[in-house]
Amino acid sequence: MNKLSRTDRAQILGLMVEGMSMRAISRITGASKNTIVKLLEDAGEAFSDYQDRAMRNLTCKRLQVDEIWAFVYAKAKNAPTAKAAPAGAGDIWTWMAIDADTKLIPSFKVGKRDSDAAFEFIGDLASRLANRVQLTSDGHKPYLEAVEQSFGADIDYAVLIKIYGDAGVAPGRYSPAPCMGAKKERVEGRPDPAHISTSYVERANLTTRMGNRRFTRLTNAFSKKAENHAHSVAIHLMHYNFVRIHQTLRCTPAMAAGVTTKLWELADMVAVLEDWEAAQ
Repeated sequence: MNKLSRTDRAQILGLMVEGMSMRAISRITGASKNTIVKLLEDAGEAFSDYQDRAMRNLTCKRLQVDEIWAFVYAKAKNAPTAKAAPAGAGDIWTWMAIDADTKLIPSFKVGKRDSDAAFEFIGDLASRLANRVQLTSDGHKPYLEAVEQSFGADIDYAVLIKIYGDAGVAPGRYSPAPCMGAKKERVEGRPDPAHISTSYVERANLTTRMGNRRFTRLTNAFSKKAENHAHSVAIHLMHYNFVRIHQTLRCTPAMAAGVTTKLWELADMVAVLEDWEAAQ
């Protein structure tokens, strides 16, 4: 395997977070695909570890949570009959929380869309907070028990349940059903009705789907292994939190939340990776 320079690593990571495929990155940079995959794996581990340590004692006030769908190797309905399907093949979900004020994504979880994943995700989110927050989720039932277990009564929690109409398209065609309205329901505490919303986290889902090639619908860009899918999410969110300037905030989410005091560059991401490698 070729040893990449710092400049080459920064360039490849930059292409990854801009939604470019592995083979396209290989053609542009001249690096082998195996070298790029190794960088993906190492960077994913390093950035997960760094964000786990950095996102602590956060003073968020209003949080929103949601899940975004993708699949690994084959969709769930095709995975049982797929040839040489690896462990983890099928639907995969990325759970994310976003701070409505700073746009920071302090916690994420890649896995199934079940109660176990909900408990792990919400528990992780709760461990990062320094104060009482207002939380909004959709009507996904596993959230209810997970929030109860992790926060108890020390939270202002509400759900936003959207009402959808008929998609009105031919069978086999993809098109989202139109949203006909939404209803707000208080679950715990005294959530402010004006801030019961999932708009910011849904916009973060769109940012993820646009910036991470593995989430692109109706293409062959999907992940072939669950581990690499999780690594790609960690890289995307590291760049989103620390490097990418939010147009409304005019700084990065990490700066707005007080997690860092400086504007990061791709070279700073490479420095985090090198520190992680030195510690192994």
